[in-house]
Amino acid sequence: MARFSIRDSWRTQSTGTRVLRLMLGGTWLYGGLQKASDAQFFNKGSSGYIGAQITGFVKNSPIGFILKHMIEHATLAGWMILLGELAIGIAVLTGVALQAAILGGASVSLILWLSVTWHVYPYFLGSDTAYLVMWIALFFLVRKEAPARARKSPIPNLKDRREVVQMIGVGVTAVIAALAAGGLKKKIPAPVTGTKIVDLSKFPVGSNMQFTAPDGNPAYLFRTKVGVFAYSAVCTHQGCTVGYNSADNTLDCPCHGGKFDPANGGKVLGGPPPRPLDTYKVVIQGNSIVTA
Repeated sequence: MARFSIRDSWRTQSTGTRVLRLMLGGTWLYGGLQKASDAQFFNKGSSGYIGAQITGFVKNSPIGFILKHMIEHATLAGWMILLGELAIGIAVLTGVALQAAILGGASVSLILWLSVTWHVYPYFLGSDTAYLVMWIALFFLVRKEAPARARKSPIPNLKDRREVVQMIGVGVTAVIAALAAGGLKKKIPAPVTGTKIVDLSKFPVGSNMQFTAPDGNPAYLFRTKVGVFAYSAVCTHQGCTVGYNSADNTLDCPCHGGKFDPANGGKVLGGPPPRPLDTYKVVIQGNSIVTA
């Protein structure tokens, strides 16, 4: 058997194949590292917690009946997603079990499309369909350019000790990368109550403004005849920052067209967001509006 070489796995491929492989492998590796270093991803009290994300996807996803069973095991699902992305990224970049890794990446993109971006309209605003097509294209390019003996089956040969050791190496590397990235997590700041946002005299009824919430996220403050209200500016779809639309009095997401009603508890008015905006408690204290 010929000796495996990462360099040779790149050298024998066409420029187009290399570009797709670098893009997809690098993106999946980055995605896993980003999740591992995100302090909110495994924090059950956070809006970015994987369980909260899955819960939001259940309602509008055609595979919601599957996703709902993942909610009670959300942390485990999060680790599987994180390590899976890292392993796929590493395998694609190194060429270990390349065809199987590509099929794994395509499967992840398909699941993300059916759960996260299924209701994105028009469809080309969602990235998962584009990634799925790129994975499929890469698969056929790799098979076309692979030696004849490698075209028989994309499934790794588990009877080949060397190939099994290589796959174990990918898995171990993925775990090490996850632990290393986890060490870079930024601590979620503890909410500070009583922090002044604005003077009441400078914020009459009908006013709105953007401010930084106690947890560090961007937020919007509103004052109506009923009282004062504050909402997170982080869209509940894919985390883009919403902006205030003065013409419609709505909070709009520039990424995928989500619209929220600040006069009705941040309710979803349109687009793919699965749930209303998160809220922050604010009160009038003396001549100031403060966090509560």
